[in-house]
Amino acid sequence: MALKFQRILFPTDFSDTSLSARQCAVGMAEAFQAQLHCLHVVDDAYLYWTAMGPEGVPLGPPLEEMTELGRKRMQQFVGEHLSKVKPAVIGEVRVGRPFAEIIGYAKEQQVDLIVLATHGRGAVAHALLGSTTEKVVRKAPCAVLTVRADGHQFAMP
Repeated sequence: MALKFQRILFPTDFSDTSLSARQCAVGMAEAFQAQLHCLHVVDDAYLYWTAMGPEGVPLGPPLEEMTELGRKRMQQFVGEHLSKVKPAVIGEVRVGRPFAEIIGYAKEQQVDLIVLATHGRGAVAHALLGSTTEKVVRKAPCAVLTVRADGHQFAMP
């Protein structure tokens, strides 16, 4: 059985941490001559934290504004970091919970491999915030490669 990846998904939050995973995703796409998909998820979680009722104040910009900003950042990111990848990278922006959107996109596009960065938060931050990467690893319909950021110091739980 030969290992063959035809579609590789690289989810990004545009952080410096994700750039380490980008290098691996591009390298894998080139090695396997695979189609690279780049996905950014606008996390809609902040919408659930707003106060209900007439005195409720949104905690952030409107979702439409955040989505449009995500699209602009995706276009800039692909142009700056992925423009030389062949075939051309498919850039996508979705709205929702990041882990669920990553898994949903992987299923829809029949992705063979997901390459994503891990932030390496400490035990307390992990317990409070959870880990998008961990949830993707547990629920993904395909192989997942996690990449630690270069030079990042990870705390043992």
